[in-house]
Amino acid sequence: MAKKKSNLIRMISTAGTGTFYVTKTGAKKEKLSLKKYDKKIRKHVMFKEHKIK
Repeated sequence: MAKKKSNLIRMISTAGTGTFYVTKTGAKKEKLSLKKYDKKIRKHVMFKEHKIK
C-alpha cells in the first residue's frame, strides 16, 4: 500500500484560550502558523501547529 501524503494537525491559539482548528497538511518539514479567528476573544490571532495526540 502507498503511504499517506497528508497529515492531520491541530492548530492551537497563541492567545491561551484553548481554541483549536483541525486541518490537513502536506508532507513538509516546517511548522505551520496562520492568523485565524478566535471565537472566545472575538479577534484574529496567530495559531501554531501541534500534533494530534
